[in-house]
Amino acid sequence: MRSHQSHPSHSVDISEEAGVRYLHFGSDWVQGAMRIARPWSLELSYTREMMAWLLLRETRRWPRNVLLIGLGAGSLAKFIYRHLPDCRITVVEINPGVEHVARHYFKLPDDPQRLQVVIADGADYMLGGTTRFDAILLDAFDAEARSGALDTLPFYQACRTRLSDDGLLTANLLGHERGYKASIQRMRLAFDGRQMVFPSCDSGNTIALACAGNPVDSDLETLRQRATALKKTTKLDLLPTLTRLQLDLSLPAGRLKI
Repeated sequence: MRSHQSHPSHSVDISEEAGVRYLHFGSDWVQGAMRIARPWSLELSYTREMMAWLLLRETRRWPRNVLLIGLGAGSLAKFIYRHLPDCRITVVEINPGVEHVARHYFKLPDDPQRLQVVIADGADYMLGGTTRFDAILLDAFDAEARSGALDTLPFYQACRTRLSDDGLLTANLLGHERGYKASIQRMRLAFDGRQMVFPSCDSGNTIALACAGNPVDSDLETLRQRATALKKTTKLDLLPTLTRLQLDLSLPAGRLKI
């Protein structure tokens, strides 16, 4: 599917420092990163937090179908590809240059059976399709860190429609940017209040999560057990995220409910 809009005109640039390769869109703003010695790891703290949705469902047969809006350096796609072998991944990216750079400089796998990159406008894709996903990960910004149509009520409503019964939406909302509270309100309206907002992580990014189907209802001990198992199998440590949630959010009876 091709967007009716033209492709972005900004450049797609690469820099390296202290063993880390960075992606930029014509500015110093970091759009993605990869530690060259560990290309499958999640280098940026907010990308690690964006995977916390894995703790909220029993993962034995879930997820099977994941959508990412915004490719960047491909970190999230690579992590899911490597550690969830039964999962099919669709990535929607508006700029074909980003896909080229992700494949040639950030080791994005070439496996169209499991990992498909669609060059399209994310809002057009969501509003124009019917496929449902077990997880939707939203992390898409232009060179000025703006989300445009990807941060509107109709878009979040479309995300809700495209989620499976156990589906979860995770969005990077750039908490320090103006308009953050309005973004939260739009998501809350789209999902009838069934959302949670993570305390801002070290990078200043704020991650929000929402669902509309089967409820999330887990006690902290179960979440810690899942986090411990995830750390063992993938080296992704979400135990500090759970501690921050416990300290900063009101969790009645020690349970996380959405």
